[in-house]
Amino acid sequence: MKNIIVTILTASVFILGVCMPTESEAAVGNRTLSMGMSNSDVKELQELLMTKGVFPYHEETGYYGPITKASVKKFQVKTGLKADGIAGAKTNQKIQVLRSGDMGRPVADLQRLLKAWNVYTSTIDGIYGNGTKQAVLTFQKQHGLSADGIAGARTFSKLQAKANLAGSSVKELTVTSTAYTASCSGCSGTTRMGVDLKKYDDAKLIAVDPNVIPLGSIVEVEGYGQAIAADTGGAIKGNRIDVFIAKENDALTWGRKQVKVKIIK
Repeated sequence: MKNIIVTILTASVFILGVCMPTESEAAVGNRTLSMGMSNSDVKELQELLMTKGVFPYHEETGYYGPITKASVKKFQVKTGLKADGIAGAKTNQKIQVLRSGDMGRPVADLQRLLKAWNVYTSTIDGIYGNGTKQAVLTFQKQHGLSADGIAGARTFSKLQAKANLAGSSVKELTVTSTAYTASCSGCSGTTRMGVDLKKYDDAKLIAVDPNVIPLGSIVEVEGYGQAIAADTGGAIKGNRIDVFIAKENDALTWGRKQVKVKIIK
């Protein structure tokens, strides 16, 4: 997210010298990403695709393969862009803008920035809901920006002035843990963040209460390993998690236990 924001800020300086974009527009990306590429930019793209709910895999690999191409095409269709599966300037421009409905680490980072400016008082949950939108609106009005509740390039430019106060720290807690599968009766197999557990049953992820562990967080779960907090559940409240285990017998064997969880990022 930090590199994405730097890209936004750098490009926005150039854009402001030529024309004034609307607040809902982010700076144009300065690289084109496509099939076969493997780098940190692709990893950031995948994180943003997950934030938009169109990346079905459970982690950012940094490799632009068929899954990433299909996800980019899905995002392009949703946003009215040419659906070619290539992340060019227009796609990068749209995907870097955060708005209502988005969720994940980029949103949690935005919430930390808003909190540093004292306009966001709710929990850092990684969900761009009404509270986050209202905080963005308040910030925009305070700084003479077009108030649309959408976090675009000019909003990020202003927010970054207090980036040093918005850092997240490693947090450890003890939670009650149970396990779940994607094959239970009535289960959709798709997580809150769009991960397809029936198709990718090697996923290492957990269901959380976003008020305790923000959606999109990378965590280390005792006895389970590193995972992403990519799901929620009606019974998952407070210091409780559900770990995903593909096979039902293995999930039952996990049982109900107290485990330590470290929130890495």
